[in-house]
Amino acid sequence: MTAATVAKLIAFAIYLGMMVYVGLRSVKKNNSSSDFFLGGRKVGPWVTALSAEASDSSAWLLMGLPGLCYLGGFRETFWTAIGLLAGTYLAWLFIAKPLRKCSIAFGDSITIPEFFTNRFRDKTNLISIISVVFIVLFFTIYTASGFVACAKLFQSVFGLNYYVGLVIGLIVILSYTILGGYIAVCTTDFIQGTLIFVAFIVSGVIAVISLGGFSDSIESVKVFMDRAQSGEFGEILKSKFIANKNYSGISIISALAWGLGYFGMPHIIVRFMGIRSNAEIKKARRIGISWMLIAYIGTFIIGTLGTSYLYKHGIILGASVSGFATGDAETVFSVTMSKMYPAFIAGIFLCAILAASMSTADSQLLVASSAFSRDIFKNLLCKKASEKTVLNVSRITVFVIAIVGFILAFNPNSSIFDLVSYAWAGFGATFGPLVLLALFWKGTTNKGAITGLILGGVTVVVWHGIGADVHWIFGIYEIIPGFVINLLGTVIVSLFDKNKNPEVLADFEKYKALED
Repeated sequence: MTAATVAKLIAFAIYLGMMVYVGLRSVKKNNSSSDFFLGGRKVGPWVTALSAEASDSSAWLLMGLPGLCYLGGFRETFWTAIGLLAGTYLAWLFIAKPLRKCSIAFGDSITIPEFFTNRFRDKTNLISIISVVFIVLFFTIYTASGFVACAKLFQSVFGLNYYVGLVIGLIVILSYTILGGYIAVCTTDFIQGTLIFVAFIVSGVIAVISLGGFSDSIESVKVFMDRAQSGEFGEILKSKFIANKNYSGISIISALAWGLGYFGMPHIIVRFMGIRSNAEIKKARRIGISWMLIAYIGTFIIGTLGTSYLYKHGIILGASVSGFATGDAETVFSVTMSKMYPAFIAGIFLCAILAASMSTADSQLLVASSAFSRDIFKNLLCKKASEKTVLNVSRITVFVIAIVGFILAFNPNSSIFDLVSYAWAGFGATFGPLVLLALFWKGTTNKGAITGLILGGVTVVVWHGIGADVHWIFGIYEIIPGFVINLLGTVIVSLFDKNKNPEVLADFEKYKALED
């Protein structure tokens, strides 16, 4: 083992130890399920904002998107980033405050399924059951992407076996999520978000300077792309660059549609419910948007300039080229960091990738476990269960979902971007329209909500399964048809539902009358 490897191991050990320590310190703060799942609604704007954006970004920000940029897919990355920036801004602006207020007004709801159930007075519990099924399904897929990122990171940095990296990621994420709950997750997300922010700023500046300035950097990237598309670096890399070059109008619409996901992403919008006060939401929104803007600029710089920067160091990713070191294109950030900094500093910044993976996986595990333990176990299976029992069930649920996600991540060729894309569409299309209607249209009924949930989730699964090979129409990102069909189904059924609950209508008017 070289001295450089030892230095990186020390950096990783310090970081991982700190995350577990936060979890241990947070155990004593969890006196109820509300504390464990929502932090008692006592989280400030800085932690809320960075936690929301860090848990949103996940490893695709530091591996999936940079890898796409490296292969010439910066057009897709650009339009996806625009869609996501617009989506997160609109979510903070239009649903953050109403959701916090409404979730308190309707039974002090802690989870998204519980909020829907209380909002529509669903005595059949069908809304809870359907919501939990889709939450567990899509979060398991999403969590798998985080484990894949951990495995690829350890593989590229330390040369570890892919499966050994999977096990390390599983153990660490489970440790502090099971122990610390929401407070631990938000605190670690804040640390991780700060680390990601610094890594992008510093590394982006160094990359531009090392390539001779902005103009020279752009020119060197163009030269690399031309040579890649000519086939100089092999047919595999040539085909990938050509495929990303042919970017259609449908592809742009699909990329922009990522923004729809924010209205229904449980692990993000639950942050709106947990913030300390409505007055602090505006500050949190500004912090979050600023973080995202810098992060996406960093993604473009590292991913795009990584082509020529690594080529100067004898590395070409995504192809087998004689005389050059190669690897997975999604490791462009980690490989660049290893070449750019002394070993220990590189190890600290490489923890940003681990941070991105962990900050999303822990949030998803917590939301999925809260949905099952409260909305299924507590409300349906064991209504007399104590708070301690509910906490224990939630921790067991975290473990089970993590294990399933771990199994799904067993394929070393898994694409982080593709996994996240599927799960993102699932949540956005299943829950997004219903969140908007629940907050802004009092005419939404129980039957309409149930119809929309089913239509949205099933449409995403079917659309994704068919694919563009059958017909070009199925090349449209599945979040679009899922969102539209969900919205139309909910509205149409609600309009034709003559048995509107007068208590629901009255409660909605009371909620709208509450002061901000």
